[in-house]
Amino acid sequence: MKKIAIIGSGISGLSCAHLLHKQYDVTVFEKNDYIGGHTATVDVDIEGTNYAIDTGFIVFNDRTYPYFEKLLSRIGISRKPTQMSFSVHNEQTGFEYNGHTFTSLFAQKRNIFRPRFYKLLADIVRFNKLCKSLHSKNVYEKKTLGQLLDEHSFNDFFRYHYILPMGAAIWSTSIKEMSNVGVEFFVKFFFNHGLLDITNRPQWYVIPGGSREYIAPLINGFEQKIKLNSDIAEVERLDDKIIIHLKNGEQQQFDKVVFACHSDQALGLLSSPSIDEKKVLGAIPYSENSVILHTDTSILPKRKAAWASWNYLLNDSTDKAAVVTYQMNILQGIQSDTQFCVTLNHKQGIDKSKILREFTYHHPVFNEASIDAQQQKHSIDGENNTYFCGAYWYNGFHEDGVRSAVDVARQLGVEFE
Repeated sequence: MKKIAIIGSGISGLSCAHLLHKQYDVTVFEKNDYIGGHTATVDVDIEGTNYAIDTGFIVFNDRTYPYFEKLLSRIGISRKPTQMSFSVHNEQTGFEYNGHTFTSLFAQKRNIFRPRFYKLLADIVRFNKLCKSLHSKNVYEKKTLGQLLDEHSFNDFFRYHYILPMGAAIWSTSIKEMSNVGVEFFVKFFFNHGLLDITNRPQWYVIPGGSREYIAPLINGFEQKIKLNSDIAEVERLDDKIIIHLKNGEQQQFDKVVFACHSDQALGLLSSPSIDEKKVLGAIPYSENSVILHTDTSILPKRKAAWASWNYLLNDSTDKAAVVTYQMNILQGIQSDTQFCVTLNHKQGIDKSKILREFTYHHPVFNEASIDAQQQKHSIDGENNTYFCGAYWYNGFHEDGVRSAVDVARQLGVEFE
């Protein structure tokens, strides 16, 4: 039985090992002392009651997560419907709205008397129609989202109070970076996720008990082959073997290696990366995001009727990462007087006494160069007994992690059945 090293224990690595372990001798290497990557459920005790709060991966839907849903069904994990809604609160002007319902749109009563708010609603309809037209024609010029907005005269109010914050929240990036996302990538994603529709949107779900609930059944059968605290120095590739060099001096030999870590991490671990590997992996960068689990509701919109599942805090900085707060009571259906929030990139605005946990996550950056690099995956994947597995090859989400694992398994003769 051939030996395969899988580097990384996020959704990509664990899915890959799950698919391969019956036909290959797999070993999963994880640098940290835990597995799961962005699947990070935290136990919080409030006055004797325990709550399991998700801080990384939270939601999936019934339209654009077919591989992930199939995986959950395969390992016997259920799902629970949730609400997906989006709000914007402008820190400077106090303007806010929640787009979930007609009532929440006018949670701030002054919006009833704001002509530019009605113009915003009209521009949303106009923008959706424009993107649907582009999608139906399937002909895209090489342009960015910012250039598309310029070309069709969408004003700053629409840009900064709707489309750019929404995109920045989805990809955990800055408004400036969001402007540089390619139109084709953007339109296809928004169309497929029903984000260009006012109605008929996909149903979103969470995993009861927290997203970590899928990990134990997923690793059943190879749990003893997961090596925690494995700090790899480099991966050496010889003609017919792979040598994993650990920083403690240990060496292990394999027939093949799967890099199920981030693109930049994979490139950094290769002792002798090829020209193509440098070119492709080097063009897909990651950005750092701080994540705070807390109970400070002052970070949410002022009016409770405007609270949404995702709450974007708009400020005058367009080149810094998005400030988004996930309202976990809404998302996970938590019944508690305590409001649990997960906020990205805004530690300075949160009451320190209400901080429960802090994390740092990294997310792929999608721009013209990285999207072009995705199309060159074939030039490196499978070459030299080396495979590259990760959500960065597609849209950057859990579904894409599973999809990339299915890609690798298929190359190795294993179908996802």
